[in-house]
Amino acid sequence: MAVLFKGTGKERRPPPEDPEEYRLTLVEHLEELRDRLIRSIFILGIAWFIGWQFEPFLYSFLSDRMNEAVRPVLPPGVEFKEVVHNAADAFMLKVKLSFFIGLVPAFPFVVLQLWGFIEPALKPAERKPVRRVAPYSLGLFAMGATFAWFILPSAMRWFASYLEEFKGVSLYQEAGTLAFFVLKMMLAFGIAFQLPLVVFILGAVGLLKADTLMQYWRQAATAIFVLSMIVTPSNDPATMLMMAIPLVILFVISVYAVKVTEKRKLRRQLADELSDDHFE
Repeated sequence: MAVLFKGTGKERRPPPEDPEEYRLTLVEHLEELRDRLIRSIFILGIAWFIGWQFEPFLYSFLSDRMNEAVRPVLPPGVEFKEVVHNAADAFMLKVKLSFFIGLVPAFPFVVLQLWGFIEPALKPAERKPVRRVAPYSLGLFAMGATFAWFILPSAMRWFASYLEEFKGVSLYQEAGTLAFFVLKMMLAFGIAFQLPLVVFILGAVGLLKADTLMQYWRQAATAIFVLSMIVTPSNDPATMLMMAIPLVILFVISVYAVKVTEKRKLRRQLADELSDDHFE
């Protein structure tokens, strides 16, 4: 049954059993991409508007959490202030901060739009594992963001402790720096925690084998540490390790999940072969 593509007046076919039956022209691909981009921009716009409304409360909440972590470890006599350099900075801070506040919850829904664009090109056997694990993507994103939320105070205390080595300094921090740092870290950890799903999906569709992953686990661990170094906004060793170690653990879990999937697939194939032999 054809599905009306909302907002365009055109009919869009549901994904067929065989992607070869769903060949689109270049113009149709561009139209589909345009519609997905419009939906993503609309989602971001709504999230930005919501972030604009909640920004005063969330800014105070995020800043207070980091300030409570930093102030106790400051050396005696060190003055700590958040400052702006000119009057326009306050408005620009609200614009940027409200966007980042909206981006964190909107990101999973933007990914769903990307999946909707890719799905018709996959065969049923390739779609099934993705659909099965898609709900876990939101859970892993939330897990990564929550993990970042709880480790950040310790990280900030560690950073601030080095002020003891510089006598007579004052800490004048640009307003919003701590809040942005928290949001960027939560977004980075949420994205990075998608790694196990990527590994599992590639294994489930047959592009990666569990034995191959186990054989090259050292190279995979090195790649995870490099990825953590690139993704973490602060680029410091402590934060990199806080991201890399959980990712290595999740990677190992996903490899074993791929191994279990391969065994189940092999058992189904053997059962199908036995049933075919029986009918013959």
